[in-house]
Amino acid sequence: MAEIPEIGKVSADIFSEIIFPRLGAQNKDVLVGPKHGTDVGIAEIGNMAVSFTTDPVFIVPEYGWERAAWFAINILASDSATSGLKPRYLSIDLNLPMNMTKHELTVMWDAMHRECENLGINIITGHTGRYENCHYPMVGGATVIGVGGLNEYVSPRFARKGDKVIITKGPAIEAVGIFAAMFPALIEAKFGAEFRQKAEGVFYKMTTVEDALAAITVGVRDEGISAMHDATECGIWGGLYELAEAAGLGVRVELEKIVVEETVTEICRFFNIDPYASISEGTLIVLCRPHKAEEVVRVLNARGILASIAGEMTARQDGMVLVREGRETGLAHPIVDPFWRAFYNALEGKFKTDGR
Repeated sequence: MAEIPEIGKVSADIFSEIIFPRLGAQNKDVLVGPKHGTDVGIAEIGNMAVSFTTDPVFIVPEYGWERAAWFAINILASDSATSGLKPRYLSIDLNLPMNMTKHELTVMWDAMHRECENLGINIITGHTGRYENCHYPMVGGATVIGVGGLNEYVSPRFARKGDKVIITKGPAIEAVGIFAAMFPALIEAKFGAEFRQKAEGVFYKMTTVEDALAAITVGVRDEGISAMHDATECGIWGGLYELAEAAGLGVRVELEKIVVEETVTEICRFFNIDPYASISEGTLIVLCRPHKAEEVVRVLNARGILASIAGEMTARQDGMVLVREGRETGLAHPIVDPFWRAFYNALEGKFKTDGR
C-alpha cells in the first residue's frame, strides 16, 4: 500500500485509496467531480455551470505583506481559471497566528481586497480569527467560485487524442519566484544585481489567470481549448502526467520545445533542482484541438506571455513519453517536489556562492 509522501500533496495512490472512495452524498448535478489532475469541481446550478476550487491561504511574511497577499489570491484564482469560467466569488477562512498584529492584518487584507477587485472577484463570506498553533505560511483555506454557461467550461474529459499540448512560461516559475523573493542577497552575490532584478520579476508571473482567460478566447472544446491544468507541485512533469491520467490518455512531449523564462536555468542549477519537476504556479498546461493551437500561442504571445506547442496527447496505450535530445524515455510523475528540500536547505544556509 502507498504511503503519504514526506512533504507536499498526497500522491495519486493515496488520493485513490483514502479520499476518492469517500465523497459524501452523491448528486446528479455534479458535472466534474474530484479527480487527480483536475483543479476544479463543477456543478450545474440554475442552468449555469458553477465551478468550485479550494486551496490553502498561503501567506509568507518574508515576501512583504502586499506581495504575499497578491500571491495568496492568485494561487486561489489560478486554479479556478483553469475551468475556463471566470472567477467571480471568494469564500475565505483566515486562521491567523497569535503574533499577527492589527497593522499587519490591515495591510494584508487591503492588498487582498485590491487584487480581488482587480480580478473581478467578490468576497462574499468568510471567517477571521487568531488561534494557538496556527503558523505561516498556511493560515487558512479558501474557495473560489466561477460562473458561466454550460457550454463554456473545459475539463480533462473533453480532451482527445491528437490535442496539442501548449505550455506557458515554462518550468519552475514558482520555485524561481520564491527563491528570488526569499534569498535576493544570495542570488545577487552569485549572479550579480541585474540578474537578481530579473529573477525577482519572475515573482509576478506566478499566476495563470490571464493565461487561462486569454486562451479560451479562441474557443473551447471542439472549437479550441479542451482542458487546462496549472503546474504546481511537481512542476511540468507532474502536471502533464496528472492531466493525461485525468483525461484517460497518453502524452508525448518534447523537452526542447518547452519555453524557459530568463534566470530559471541558472537558479535551478545553483539550488540543485530539476526545473521540470519543481513547483511552478504560473505555468499553464493547455490542451487544444490541433486546428486552433497556433492561434492560442499567438493570442498568448500578444499579451506578453511566453508559450509554445510542446507535444500532443496520444492513445492511453501509448503511455507517457518524454523526448529529450531526440531520444524517447518514459515520463514519470516525480511524486516528491525537489523544491521543498532545497528551500529548507537554503533557509539553513547550506548554499554558498562559491558553488559548494
